[in-house]
Amino acid sequence: MKMVGALLATFREAAGHTQRSLGEHFVVSEQQIASIEQGRRPLKPDLADQLDDLLDTKGALTAALAHMPEVDLIPLWAEEYLDREREAIAISWYEGFAVPGLLQTEAYARAVFHSRVPVYDEDETEQLVIARIERQEILHRRLPPTTSFVIWEAALRDQLGGTAVQVEQLRKLREYADVPAVTLQILPLGRTSHAGLDGPFILLETPEHQRLAYMETQRGSQLIADPEGVGILTQKYAMLRTQALNTEDTRAMLDRLLGEQ
Repeated sequence: MKMVGALLATFREAAGHTQRSLGEHFVVSEQQIASIEQGRRPLKPDLADQLDDLLDTKGALTAALAHMPEVDLIPLWAEEYLDREREAIAISWYEGFAVPGLLQTEAYARAVFHSRVPVYDEDETEQLVIARIERQEILHRRLPPTTSFVIWEAALRDQLGGTAVQVEQLRKLREYADVPAVTLQILPLGRTSHAGLDGPFILLETPEHQRLAYMETQRGSQLIADPEGVGILTQKYAMLRTQALNTEDTRAMLDRLLGEQ
């Protein structure tokens, strides 16, 4: 991806374009062009074709994509999601299996990665933990994104990593429950209806006000830009928020859970 990005930067400069002017030509942001050139966001085949035409590069970008090694092709959706997460102005996250990554403690994140089958080695685990904690920087910016989290109570009662890890994680959630830019709601056990039975998902709003959705499965992940697909998940999230406890009752439940430890 870095090689393809470097090619794009070289061709762009040779054609006399800035990142902004190139983005304006294709109605994408300057930041998106910069991310592609830095190798942090994948260049999609349809955009590669259009760039080859505009920059008169004789199909070089399209050919480069076609010959990328498989190891670079596998994580494209996940890499693009992380890029979009960094620049998002709004994030809405439903999670039923574990605490959302943006809210995890270091010890809890380590327990999550230790639970993987097949297991990661220790070096891989530590690298993943560091990357996950670094992602949380977006919640501590001077102007953080507006964030909403709905977490199924089952994820909070699980004891990944042991009781001490669970207590530390609950305390961190209780702290986030008082942060103005964060809305935290618990979906309690014992409900007779549940809008999130199909699994966790995340909704994003970009600086250009594009709405995206992201879902992970056992063997991959998917970033959804189709308005119909995003719309369905937006409806599900709205229903989940009505089924979940309000913010005041969520704080009270976290206090009770901490008191049980």
